[in-house]
Amino acid sequence: MVADEQIKQIVQAVLSQLAARPAEPALVEDRAVPAPEQEPGARVDGAVCSGCAAGCLTGEDDGLEDLALVDMQKEILVPQPQDRAALEYFKSTTPARIGVWRSGPRPLTRTVLRFRADHAVAQDAVFSELDESLAEKFDLLLVESQVSNKDEFLTRPDLGKKLSASSVEKIRQHCPTGVDVQLVVADGLSSKALPANLPHILPPLLEGIKAQGLTVGKGVLVRYGRMEIMDQIGMLVQAKVVVLLVGERPGLGTAESMSAYLIYQPHAGTLIADHTVVSNIHKGGTPPAEAGAHLATLVKKIYDAKASGVNLPL
Repeated sequence: MVADEQIKQIVQAVLSQLAARPAEPALVEDRAVPAPEQEPGARVDGAVCSGCAAGCLTGEDDGLEDLALVDMQKEILVPQPQDRAALEYFKSTTPARIGVWRSGPRPLTRTVLRFRADHAVAQDAVFSELDESLAEKFDLLLVESQVSNKDEFLTRPDLGKKLSASSVEKIRQHCPTGVDVQLVVADGLSSKALPANLPHILPPLLEGIKAQGLTVGKGVLVRYGRMEIMDQIGMLVQAKVVVLLVGERPGLGTAESMSAYLIYQPHAGTLIADHTVVSNIHKGGTPPAEAGAHLATLVKKIYDAKASGVNLPL
């Protein structure tokens, strides 16, 4: 009993000493450093930042900061850099993780958490389902591959390359044949790429194609679609040129990137090398509006040359 009473007295004494101590500077990985990347009270993507380089509590409900929303190219974690302007320039020219600083041999907690946040965003893009409202919004015919769910889509790539039997009949009923250009949109490995890019890429693409005197068929939106499914659709409607817009496999830089594949008159013997591809279409890569205009020009080039992929003249 005497020992228990002594322990209580020691604990109370320690707590009293801690309460009497003045506030200490913010710590990053157990050592005090200045917080040069944000001024106190500055806003980071709509949230108020406290100026702490290790992270901050933001928002009216004191929730944790969403690191996935922070612009890494504008955030300086190096304390008192010798040439801040040069560092800001280098960071603005690349999405690479440079100038993320360290604590001894280890990366900062903030750097590690941002890496994990970006990884989580990439996973969400892969596992998210297609927004079916896009079909009505962009006047697309909604069909599906032979895949029945997301798990099967990721484990059976072969099934994502072929249309289901009902989708084949649906295309035969609703899509005109013999058109110059057939548009196909598929979720691929990032459903988030579609709502992020379609509003900006489709208008210049479709208007550019029509301005060159080419006919465009009924656009098709494919759930659980892989790249090769464009060939089957092209053969069904007997299109001269098929254009596929598909979500790319997300990385740590962005989860909204889209690729465009183009092919001239696909057939049973079509190879991967017969396709022309434009990748990295997103706001941080090739802007979608610019990509749409470029694709329209590329469609006309393929149409005139009657060739695509490695067979397309330079």
